[in-house]
Amino acid sequence: MSCQYHHHLLLLLLLSVGVSAVEVQRPRGVPLSKRQFYEEGKPFTCLDGSRTIPFDRVNDDYCDCRDGSDEPGTAACPNGSFHCTNAGFRPAFIPSSRINDGICDCCDTTDEYNSGAACQNTCRELGRKERESLQKMAEIAKEGFLLKQQLIQEAKRGLEDKKAKLGDVQVSKKDLEDKVEALRTVKETAEQPEKEAKERHLKAWEDQKALIRMEKDKAKMTEVFLELDDDADGFVSVAELLSHSELDLDSDGFTETEAQGLLGGVDKVDTTAFETVWSNIKDKYISEMAPPPVETPQEEMREPVSDNESEQYPEDPDIPEDEEEDDEEDEDDDQDDGDYKPPPTMPTQEKKDDDDEGTMPPYDQETQNLIDAAQKARDEFDEAERALREVDDQIRNLEKEISFDFGPSAEFAYLYSQCYELTTSEYIYRLCPFNRVSQKPKYGGSETNLGTWGKWAGPEDNIYSMMKYEHGTGCWQGPNRSTTVKLTCGKETVVTSTSEPSRCEYLMEFTTPAICHEPPSLDSVLHEHEEL
Repeated sequence: MSCQYHHHLLLLLLLSVGVSAVEVQRPRGVPLSKRQFYEEGKPFTCLDGSRTIPFDRVNDDYCDCRDGSDEPGTAACPNGSFHCTNAGFRPAFIPSSRINDGICDCCDTTDEYNSGAACQNTCRELGRKERESLQKMAEIAKEGFLLKQQLIQEAKRGLEDKKAKLGDVQVSKKDLEDKVEALRTVKETAEQPEKEAKERHLKAWEDQKALIRMEKDKAKMTEVFLELDDDADGFVSVAELLSHSELDLDSDGFTETEAQGLLGGVDKVDTTAFETVWSNIKDKYISEMAPPPVETPQEEMREPVSDNESEQYPEDPDIPEDEEEDDEEDEDDDQDDGDYKPPPTMPTQEKKDDDDEGTMPPYDQETQNLIDAAQKARDEFDEAERALREVDDQIRNLEKEISFDFGPSAEFAYLYSQCYELTTSEYIYRLCPFNRVSQKPKYGGSETNLGTWGKWAGPEDNIYSMMKYEHGTGCWQGPNRSTTVKLTCGKETVVTSTSEPSRCEYLMEFTTPAICHEPPSLDSVLHEHEEL
């Protein structure tokens, strides 16, 4: 609540108990607070101390003092001021230049004592209207302050509950930490025999695959030997080998010397000797029984035709010219398509052999039991770790709430985790105190962050009267959005208005009973104010 509003309440209390201004003899235009400086019959000293003059020169329509203090009731001094008593309303000061200018500035008409202006004393009516307005404000402040006391009590109980809960959660965390470590040991103990059993199973499978590969290789070798032994004399000779040009090592023509080298330097080998040279042959050898390679289908290249040929083979009359052009464009598109993939190649013999080995057989029951036991231990450990993380999150959130600055008596704590909206003709504004402010188009569109919680930003004597939300979504070629939330006293908690005083800087008006102050007592009013 502002100081101005505080003084309004003071004024209301004075008016409501019937205190009225008492006219004390003093020169025209002098406020009661300065009456002692204007004693009739004694010389007058300018209030700035610059000079002393006879008292009859006060308000003589001639400016003697540089500060204009000798002419409080005339327009003689350009820097003078005139005090309107305004009995029944609020006293006020006006520049002395407005005295007797034909315009009624004081509601009690005292500024136009010699101008002939037809002024009406409106102080009583103005006072009545202000009393009504201030009475409503005072009632709101009183009810808001009572609600604030309830909020403070609720915050106090909430704080005690949170501290108690924090203690309980911290105890449960210790128990969970012990449980996690115990389950970690159980898990690691169960995983060791599982690992060893899996490794044994895998080694047995690798040995089995090696045996299968060896048997296949031996069968392949026997098959190739029979294919190469064209004369079926039980030997593979250099001459028989030369018919397989794919065995040429340097691709510059398969010679007898190279063929002899593949046979281990001899002219021919029997089945036993063939085993020793099989490794030289098997990787490049192409079986005579293998199917011919599959060629990738390609469009036949058409030779350019002469004019005569064009006449002999005219274009298909049933196909419109436009469609032919479209077909050509489609062909070009197909050729330019970056997603084009060539047809898959035939799998190699080695790949087929690997596929023929099949999949690893299932685990035996003993190994599966070890795997199930280890998996159960892992699941229990993971669940305990997850529970521990949740407890850590609870502790962090509770510690944050307990240490958060929710006002001198935690009166703003009830706003935490709440959100309040205001809908305008274009936007829906959303304020989530201590979290963020956002703006969303009323008829669809993405939400814009107008700032996240920064700090309390009111003046030093009333820091909790404003909130600052910073680092929102950046403006185009401008700063990040930010929002200042001005808090005012009210019985309800509601966003009352939003505006954008500067580019990307928003202002929100937010009423809450948490900002209400206790109305002043009558004794303090009478002590603080001597006149209206």
